[in-house]
Amino acid sequence: MTYDGIILGAGHNSLVLQAYLGMAGLKVLCLERRHVAGGGLSTEEQPLRSGFLHNTHSFYHRGLNRMPWYRDLELEKRGAVYLEPELNVALILRSGDALEWWTDFEKTAASFGRFSSKDEASLRRWRNDFLPIVERILIPESQSPPLPPQQRIDFLGKSAEGRLLLQVSALSPLEFILREFEHPVVRAGLLFFNGLREVDMRCRGFGHHIPALLASPRKAQMCIGGSAALARALVSAVTESGGEIHLETTPRRILVKNGRASGVETSDGVIYEARHFVVSGLNPQQTFLELIEDDLLPREWRCKAREFKYNLIAPLFGLYLNLRDPPRYAAAAGKAFMVILGLEHFEQFPEIVRHHEEGTVPPTVMWGSCPTEFDPSQAPAGKHTAFMWEKLPYALHGDARQWDSQKHQHGKAMLNVWAQYAPNLNDSVLDSFVRSPLDTERAFPNMRQGDLLVGGFTNGQVAYNRPFPGAGQYRGYLQGLYLCGASSHPGGNVTGLAGYNCAQVLLEDLGMPAPSY
Repeated sequence: MTYDGIILGAGHNSLVLQAYLGMAGLKVLCLERRHVAGGGLSTEEQPLRSGFLHNTHSFYHRGLNRMPWYRDLELEKRGAVYLEPELNVALILRSGDALEWWTDFEKTAASFGRFSSKDEASLRRWRNDFLPIVERILIPESQSPPLPPQQRIDFLGKSAEGRLLLQVSALSPLEFILREFEHPVVRAGLLFFNGLREVDMRCRGFGHHIPALLASPRKAQMCIGGSAALARALVSAVTESGGEIHLETTPRRILVKNGRASGVETSDGVIYEARHFVVSGLNPQQTFLELIEDDLLPREWRCKAREFKYNLIAPLFGLYLNLRDPPRYAAAAGKAFMVILGLEHFEQFPEIVRHHEEGTVPPTVMWGSCPTEFDPSQAPAGKHTAFMWEKLPYALHGDARQWDSQKHQHGKAMLNVWAQYAPNLNDSVLDSFVRSPLDTERAFPNMRQGDLLVGGFTNGQVAYNRPFPGAGQYRGYLQGLYLCGASSHPGGNVTGLAGYNCAQVLLEDLGMPAPSY
């Protein structure tokens, strides 16, 4: 069986890429080892046939309906419809006070001002300074193949906005926060959002993440019907453009002929040939060490793939509840879309990092939602679902297998903390389940060490050098081999931009019109 090209893995980046290639007239096959396409866009019914839907890997999608591929692929018409609740996020303190983020900036500023008038002024100043940087530099950069580092520096140096971006980027997020904000709760809230992007707060080169967050118009969203609705919409776009997706099909090796990626052999011995390309949506170890024979790659490439690092603090532990009633928080801000609990002071962050390094469990800081408060379709009539996520170490006490015996106990501990903020929970729980970082890796082997973002941003693994130097333009070493997963620029989270950018590179290489920002 011969196709124009073959894609490995049916995560959302792969589906975005496949849809664009199909629209360009190419016949493309996608091979997926799981029983369903979409990767982390997973919505599970627990228990089966109960009507309670849970989004166990991806739920918060930031400004997704503003992405170019969402528009180009007409995903809203295909059933991927998004909500962006007005009271978007609340950091709830034990005192009942809350730091709030709204879709209305003035309401956010007023919330900052209740903690510190100086911090409100800093918020306004940095938002104003970074609005043009976000719109004219950072968004276009994320939606394009990355420039070589020195070329980017030279380009940014030509404008006042670019020079400010370079100046602030030289700081670490922690240095920026300590310099520009004074209140411990405000500092804590901003560092929390930096942590959600999996950037080490101590790492210089990422100081711009905080002001970019303050200036971004894109807030947390949810997909009506669950995150899997986005996966179904992408599959619809793929199949309408002539693409094929073969589920429960595991690749054994990438075939190579005369130095060119020429096809894929599956674990059951079926061979699919590719006229023009093979694209991997998998991680670098899977792509370069497991699927390509040793003698077909330079030793340097194999070493770089082997040394690719994963996020220390990315692994998530999830607690999922089926409820009689929604959580009723003592704080008025409990009606927020995303609720953060257990975070009182920015100095908790070094302690959380230390626990991850030592493989121990830190005091609980968690965040989550009650999706059915905004989308009743995700539970039976009158009932609710809710979840909380917590960053916990993958190798618990040095061994990830420890999670199998300890995860249920930790789920109970999380529920006890949660009920301190929402006392009605203890009498409202109908059923519950948990998912550990090890469970994540078992379900999605590309998320090695439970890293949902499939690769850290330290060790220079960013932009032109993501996943590593030489592979940062979505091209593998072999002719006709491409990369489109979260291990490529701009990285993890549900953005679809690795697939979108790979489409630009691949179609240009084939001399065909490509999507552009």
